Amino acid sequence: MSDLALARLLAGSALENVELHRRRVNALNVYPVPDGDTGTNLALTMRGIVDALEGSTVTARPQLAADVQREATMAAKGNSGVILSTIVRGMARVLGDASTVDGEVLAQALRAGATSAYHAVKVPAEGTMLTVIREMAEESERPDVRRLEVEAALARAIARGDDAVRRTPEMLEKLRESGVVDAGGVGLVELLRGVLHGLTGEPLPAPPEVSEELTEESIHHEESAYRYCTVFLVEGRAMDLDALHASLEPLGDSLLVTGDASVAKVHVHTDEPEDALVLGRAVGVVDDDRVEIGDMRSQAAERERWLTQLHAAAQAAATEVGLVAVAQGAGNREILRSEGAAIVIEGGQTMNPSVGQILEAITAVNAERVIVLPNNPNVRLASENAAEESTKDVHVIATDTIPEGIAAAFAFAADEPLAANVEAMEVAVASVLAAEITRASRDATVDGVTAAEGEFLAILEGRAFVADPSIWVVLDALFEHFAREGKTYVQLIRGEGAPTEDELRERLSDRGVEADVSDGGQPHYPLLLSAE
Repeated sequence: MSDLALARLLAGSALENVELHRRRVNALNVYPVPDGDTGTNLALTMRGIVDALEGSTVTARPQLAADVQREATMAAKGNSGVILSTIVRGMARVLGDASTVDGEVLAQALRAGATSAYHAVKVPAEGTMLTVIREMAEESERPDVRRLEVEAALARAIARGDDAVRRTPEMLEKLRESGVVDAGGVGLVELLRGVLHGLTGEPLPAPPEVSEELTEESIHHEESAYRYCTVFLVEGRAMDLDALHASLEPLGDSLLVTGDASVAKVHVHTDEPEDALVLGRAVGVVDDDRVEIGDMRSQAAERERWLTQLHAAAQAAATEVGLVAVAQGAGNREILRSEGAAIVIEGGQTMNPSVGQILEAITAVNAERVIVLPNNPNVRLASENAAEESTKDVHVIATDTIPEGIAAAFAFAADEPLAANVEAMEVAVASVLAAEITRASRDATVDGVTAAEGEFLAILEGRAFVADPSIWVVLDALFEHFAREGKTYVQLIRGEGAPTEDELRERLSDRGVEADVSDGGQPHYPLLLSAE
């Protein structure tokens, strides 16, 4: 096997295992800030390396190692991804110079990776992935391990890494208070376990369920002193990374400057992200497409709400069947919860939840049989994939709108058998006419209906129905259609840009329509309607 083919195999195996453990690692993430993205950042960093290798035609090992070093810097995401990139850079330098790789070379590579990482973090904290890579290097340097073949030596290093991860709460108070181990350390060990899997072909152990990692203490964490996680790439000539680090240091904390004199990745938590970019531009060219500025406070708050919901569902009394739904709008989510949904995932149009997030919800629900309501055609496939991945008995009901989802949830009975619930909920969905009123984003003709940009457009049962500059004309057309179909009751759900409740009730009264009006809070759709 060529060096390039082997590198592709091992990097791909590493990424595969990081992806398997991504949700678990995200759930553990409390240090340096509780933003719940360590697993994602490690996976994205590895994905960049894998993609670069897939597109490479390099055959010489030294050049291949140099390309991996550069791509690790370019692809690094977040604090954990940047630290991982320094480990990869250190290891790649050693591996690129070796003609063969055995226990001795592995020891040198792990030590180089550890040294590179400790050098990048000016104030290293023990109990983190730094500790884990250092202890793995120490294990590999034992005389008996150095003499082993690379597979056996790596297995020993990974076992030491597992032990180091278990001891991280003893070294870092924030981990101890939260009742978790270090997320970055877990991710690093699983990455290298993936490499070992690539070398041996042996099956990987299944990751533990995410809900097993959740405790009340792990949900609530102290916020960072700074608000914005700022990451950017600088390219230049003969850049002095130490000087760049010194200039950025007064702006915040969690500062990392990694790379070399031609390309550097900067990661800093700061209240002044633009000032950090100015300092970067002073020494080189900042790639605007690779600038990432994240509001850590909103991320932490969102993560806390999500973990609280998962924890509450896991601790609730067991039921025959659990219900998971997806919806945009606080009011809609509350309606679904009031009708029995154990977990309601925020998502929908332009905001599709991932397969992993839906699977997290399914896993957390305290029931072995679960029904999922996607409530949007763009969420249905992810829901079905999550159902296939789950070890539970999961059924996805093909609800395409929130009104359909609410109708289905109204028929849900947690203590009834799964089959009976599915039948009742599908009958409920079939009995309602669902409509949505949105605004046309551009001039277009859809399903024979012509709408100008900005006009109100009614979508009935998934097809364009009528368009007009006045929402009242569109609403009246829907009421007339409902009447022709023999529907006598209409539920209206107000979203952003909707008429007031009083205006709607007056219109309904004038037309003699029996209806209920509630606040859903959904974006993009001023009104959602269901008629029965």
